[in-house]
Amino acid sequence: MLAQAVKKQERSAVGALSFLQKLLEDYGERPFSIRLWEGTTWSPTPELRPEFTLVLNHPGALRRMFLPPNELTLGEAYIYDDFDIEGNVEAAFGLGDYILELRPSLFETLRRAIYLLGLPAQERPGSLRQEATLKGAVHSRKRDSLAIIYHYNVSNDFYRSWLDQQMVYSCAYFSASDDSLETAQQRKLDYLCRKLRLKKGDRLLDIGCGWGGLIIHAARHYGVEAHGITLSQPQADLANQRIRELGLEERCRAEVRDYREVPESEQFDKLVSVGMFEHVGESRLGDYFAKAWRLLRPGGTFLNHGIATSLSNPFPEGPSFIDRYVFPDGECLPIATTLGSAESCGFEIRDVESLREHYAMTLRHWVRRLEARREQVLRFTDEVTYRVWRIYMAGSAYGFHIGRLNLYQTLLARPENGASGLPLTRADWYA
Repeated sequence: MLAQAVKKQERSAVGALSFLQKLLEDYGERPFSIRLWEGTTWSPTPELRPEFTLVLNHPGALRRMFLPPNELTLGEAYIYDDFDIEGNVEAAFGLGDYILELRPSLFETLRRAIYLLGLPAQERPGSLRQEATLKGAVHSRKRDSLAIIYHYNVSNDFYRSWLDQQMVYSCAYFSASDDSLETAQQRKLDYLCRKLRLKKGDRLLDIGCGWGGLIIHAARHYGVEAHGITLSQPQADLANQRIRELGLEERCRAEVRDYREVPESEQFDKLVSVGMFEHVGESRLGDYFAKAWRLLRPGGTFLNHGIATSLSNPFPEGPSFIDRYVFPDGECLPIATTLGSAESCGFEIRDVESLREHYAMTLRHWVRRLEARREQVLRFTDEVTYRVWRIYMAGSAYGFHIGRLNLYQTLLARPENGASGLPLTRADWYA
């Protein structure tokens, strides 16, 4: 019986290796290796040190990964530990792109399907993090609230484990590749304030304030009255705790509120939105910018900081892992769509800056910190959740690196009788 089992394992390993060698025969971008569940290792470039190793954890792993072959199937196979990635996880996404862009013949498709269906199907373990199943009209207030809760209410301690000290969960701003994450995030907060040209006494609204990093920085260093809104109660609670500890209650606060519910009688001198715009949705763009226009006093400015997609480098077709397990209902749009909507609502576009490389660098910091603090992270959540964040952040870094994703800071003005109130140059931003 033992000998038969060993032979079966050997046949399974030979079949898996043959399948993968055929699948990857024309891939030559990055050196990598593959290790099977019984220890067999193969590298198409044995003379080169692999950047990552793809580890198949059981004989049915390929079935989980490639039946059918799409981003969601691969993502689920990773988070449920059908396979693992050792080494540089970001480098593995080029291999994923290659696989998803293959267009095999009908005969080859049938051959692969027959092989995969013959592999064992294993039960998947339970997890704290289940696939998002939101109900109601997309981008309605109730459904948007559920989407935000799904992503951000993992636990404050989970995020605190790998974010910077201020818990800034958005693109940092680097002046050199060896900047620390703490330094780059602090520089980003100050850069936002300088772009807005905040001054003492200004009323600032932060739409999607997270854990309060920006409103605290603006109140402490620029003397503004800062009001932050979020749809996550744990975020608002921690932000207000930090505000109290710093003695800033008189001019800084965070609350749980949808941007659509902010009273328009509360006029603001400056508006800012950092990392929230991706949750608005194309169907709500007009509402979003129109609301911002009505909340902003004439002569004021609005800095919108958000991720955009590329028209020339689209995502692979098929169901989205990010939508199912990370940001349900999230929508990243081309920058032209965003600018057109803002302008149609009356805003004057004063500045557009891409921070694409900065976001790739930020995400790499987050991935390294998450990996280094895995044991700490697992005190607050489970392995599947850890793997969701590892793969989504590494994949996002890859997306920014190759130009599939971009990050734009867009400065919008509401002129008063044609006067923007802005200086002739941007020199003060860099002083």
